[in-house]
Amino acid sequence: MRLSEAGHSAVANITRNTDVDALRDAVTGAEFVFHLAGVNRPKDATEFEQGNIGFTKTICSMLSAAGRHTPIAYASSTQAAVDNPYGRSKRAAERVIEEYGHATGAPTFVLRLANVFGKWSQPNYNSVVATFCYNLTRGLPFTINDPKAALRLVHVDDVVTGMVQLLDNGASGITVVDVSPTYDTTVGELASILQGFATSRESLMMASVGSGLNRALYATYLSYLNPPQFAYDLKRHVDSRGLFVEVLKTPDSGQFSYFTADPGITRGEHYHHTKSEKFLVLKGKARFGFRHVVTNERYELTVDGGAARVVETAPGWVHNITNIGAEELVVMLWASEVFDPERPDTIASKVSP
Repeated sequence: MRLSEAGHSAVANITRNTDVDALRDAVTGAEFVFHLAGVNRPKDATEFEQGNIGFTKTICSMLSAAGRHTPIAYASSTQAAVDNPYGRSKRAAERVIEEYGHATGAPTFVLRLANVFGKWSQPNYNSVVATFCYNLTRGLPFTINDPKAALRLVHVDDVVTGMVQLLDNGASGITVVDVSPTYDTTVGELASILQGFATSRESLMMASVGSGLNRALYATYLSYLNPPQFAYDLKRHVDSRGLFVEVLKTPDSGQFSYFTADPGITRGEHYHHTKSEKFLVLKGKARFGFRHVVTNERYELTVDGGAARVVETAPGWVHNITNIGAEELVVMLWASEVFDPERPDTIASKVSP
């Protein structure tokens, strides 16, 4: 998919069901080979030899026999440095790639990958992230044997980006590619982050998901939702003034809400000591009133819906908003802090006492 997105339309995909002749045609006709195949959870350890070492030998032998010097990028594992059956098989496959590079002069790339996670990975197989996401989105329990167990993760999108960049790398010889960024965490921390995503629709509390590990984990978590789970309801607070709905809360960047008001209705009539707010009129016509709590200085302004004009409140100024139009007023609201009923920082007062 990413190769096609980058403009490479002639991509041959090899699967377990591809026969030998089709494999040979695809490999020997390629300008670049991405070798992603491998065995990591066999029923018998001897499958490591066939799946990791044997298949790598097959690819390199086909290229050598055809007189091709085609670059190869091999998806290895950090386990290649570990003395276990899987690790030994991956290191042996790396040596096959290295020997092919020495013999033909073809550029070769070995990517020693940490635990790869991301959308579409198979749960209950080789990705704890996939298993946790799958179970959480389906209301299933999961077991953590050692919450302090260390994990080093790398996101599949970063892996694919690194691989695609190899097409224009221009390197020669044998190159060990360090795919980054990697993220160090623990099984317990991972579970806590993902559980926070799962409960956020009820709590409305959303962790920072704009960068780093949280960004990649949130994207992965969402990819396991079933289509009927794409939408969810919010709690509606209705009174004589109209509707008020909290949409999203954050640990350190405030919260988002929206409210409505019928014609002639005034909302607000309070001030804050430290909290600030931003109002965006989406529909209707609103008059904002302000009064300084010490000097009694007054100020008014009018905003039409769709004007894309933000009205911001300042601490120490009483403020209200009145629907002066003929239709329902709809306003989006950001507050600089999450509402705390124990410390609301909302003091009732009139703009026109």
